[in-house]
Amino acid sequence: MALSDLLYPDNPKRRQELIHLHQELLDCMSTNFRATNELAGVLNEHLGCTITHIQMRESSTVKENCDIIIQAMSEIQHQVQKIDSDMKEKLEPVLYQKLYDIKEPELEKIAIAHKVFSIILGEATSTAGMVAIKLLGSNLITLTVSKLISLLAQIGASVLGGISIAILGLGIEMILHAILGAMERNQLLAAVRSYEKHLSEFKAASEKYQRAIREVTTLVRQQVQ
Repeated sequence: MALSDLLYPDNPKRRQELIHLHQELLDCMSTNFRATNELAGVLNEHLGCTITHIQMRESSTVKENCDIIIQAMSEIQHQVQKIDSDMKEKLEPVLYQKLYDIKEPELEKIAIAHKVFSIILGEATSTAGMVAIKLLGSNLITLTVSKLISLLAQIGASVLGGISIAILGLGIEMILHAILGAMERNQLLAAVRSYEKHLSEFKAASEKYQRAIREVTTLVRQQVQ
């Protein structure tokens, strides 16, 4: 038993907590990678976008992987903003306003959007208008993605950012060394609490992001069937 464990009896428990929290963080990040790729696939297939799919890099740090997701999400934001600009440019002001009028029937909005994409793309899929309206009319881009980008940036800038995502195979002592660095072992509790705070916010924002993407992709699948 390490001397720090004799001095601080709760340390073994804190170590296991830290490892568990680290795995939770990586699992959540991995799910966000998949969700982002799913949304990028829908945008590429139906709205003529060219968003590059991303992959989690096990040899890189948490921060580097956060940066990969942030870049992809920022590109999605940019593409959706461009869709909105295209709508505004191609439509008469009255028709453009209809897209954001909650009183207007959704089917009419979808028809308007599809007409625009048929002009832009030459030939649009039957789901193009529906996807565009779903993205423009929801808070997926304006709120959900922005919140997640902010949290990813915070995690990347924190003590967690420098940790390799592949560290779980290196053993408890190596994990602790990487997480705590030069910190004293009696700061384990503070490290656990830091992890818990970041993870709690990150998981909540991730669930909203993933749920919003599922709504879009479910509609696409139903339209195709």
